[in-house]
Amino acid sequence: MFSDPGHRTLSACQDGDGRDDTARMTVLNLRTQPPFTTKDGSTIRSILDRANAPVQNQSLAEAQVPAGGATQRHYHKLSEEFYFILEGNGEMEINGEKRTVGPGDAILIPPGAWHTIVARETLRFLCCCAPAYAHEDTYFE
Repeated sequence: MFSDPGHRTLSACQDGDGRDDTARMTVLNLRTQPPFTTKDGSTIRSILDRANAPVQNQSLAEAQVPAGGATQRHYHKLSEEFYFILEGNGEMEINGEKRTVGPGDAILIPPGAWHTIVARETLRFLCCCAPAYAHEDTYFE
């Protein structure tokens, strides 16, 4: 079974023991996800999260911060985050420690860690959260 090209649900049932175990695969395309501004000021497109897929424990989004811009310094009480830089470069700050980041860098942001990212060039990165991102779990100074 397929739906629109941006959101396909595929089903398969093969387990060899006669049980009707149906596993569903959800495939969403980044181009079909509408952008929005998060509480920290970055523009994101949710790739997989509770709002657009049967996600239980995590979320995946593409984030963009324009050159000269930055996310508002914040933390999450519950969510652990990964940033994976796809394009551009900037400076990541976590609990006062600063590092230059660029394409190919993966950044771990533990729950409770104050953080911000400043874009020297327009940054495009993947943001993974577990548990899934929630505005209610974003706290500011």
